[in-house]
Amino acid sequence: MKIPFNRPVLMGDEQRYMADALQRGHVSGDGYYTKAVNARLCELTKSRAGLMTTSCTHAIEMTALLLGVGPGDEIIMPSFTFVSTANAFVLRGAKPVFADVRPDTLNIDERALEAAITPRTKAIVVVHYAGIGCEMDVICETARRRGLAVVEDNAHGLFGGYRGRPLGSFGAFATQSFHETKNVICGEGGALMINDEAFVERAEIIREKGTNRNRFFRGLIDKYTWVEPGSSYLPSDILAAFLWAQLEASARIQERRSAIWTGYHAGLRGWAERTGATLPTVPPDRTQAFHLFYMLLPTTEDRDGLIAHLRANEIGAVFHYVPLHTSEYGRTLGYTDGQLPVTESASERLVRLPLFNDMREDEMQRVIEAVGAFEPRARVGTA
Repeated sequence: MKIPFNRPVLMGDEQRYMADALQRGHVSGDGYYTKAVNARLCELTKSRAGLMTTSCTHAIEMTALLLGVGPGDEIIMPSFTFVSTANAFVLRGAKPVFADVRPDTLNIDERALEAAITPRTKAIVVVHYAGIGCEMDVICETARRRGLAVVEDNAHGLFGGYRGRPLGSFGAFATQSFHETKNVICGEGGALMINDEAFVERAEIIREKGTNRNRFFRGLIDKYTWVEPGSSYLPSDILAAFLWAQLEASARIQERRSAIWTGYHAGLRGWAERTGATLPTVPPDRTQAFHLFYMLLPTTEDRDGLIAHLRANEIGAVFHYVPLHTSEYGRTLGYTDGQLPVTESASERLVRLPLFNDMREDEMQRVIEAVGAFEPRARVGTA
């Protein structure tokens, strides 16, 4: 593709910092750069503590361990999400209880939560889709009233906000992703952000193979030992060094991504109105993260047609998320088509356009022109 869907971008100091990590002689977990990243993430999300992990998937798995999730428990979450959101809890024996999403933001519908809560419910997991915040006031109040934990899957939402507060600052936990498709990257990587002080020490233990090794390194104990079940969730300090360079450049990254997102929205508004397509909705009380740009086409055929049309013009575009409740494994949990109509409709009609940190103005304009040249069949058929 002349214009790929995604292009990982070096922002300038990645190799220098990685070489510096080697010179410092500590390239395993929790070295100089890991600690710097953790501190910066706490600043960005206003979290009490942050722990860089090997992936966002592993960060979500840590939340399941910290909450003591086990067989018979239920976790409410959207079906319109990546499989990691559910896998983390299924691996502990819990059942995901899928709720529908809002038709405007494609975030979990806060109005559906009460009906989904049962005596077995352990937590509510929200996903800030496209980096646009969920209705966190209602969600957090519902959780508080029913004695439930809130987990924010914030893989899309770093740099986003809701009513003046950073995404990632609302739940007991929030998880971040630094996969190569995200705003700031290190290839593969993630972080667990902790907003409840009571979980900080246990999170360090679980992340360190279930041992109190961090207390040993701080000189608080003379030897460390196995304390509870855990795993190895620490990334190399070399990856953290790469990520530190990206975080240092985050203002430039966000400025460019904002320009691309805004350019798409302005350039495609007329086409969308003419064809019946829908562009993203950003409520006025949200600060969006400019993570991705999507459109909802009138029909599935139109969605597939646009993707094929763009590929014929050497432009990479993709759909997003087969709903988990209609997946092969989701059906084994008793879910069927038609249960979450908004989720299913959005999944069948959504197209994501290319958006990456060094996308040029001419590339953006080429995408806009190519989309503008596409006529949805639904529109043609009614003309």
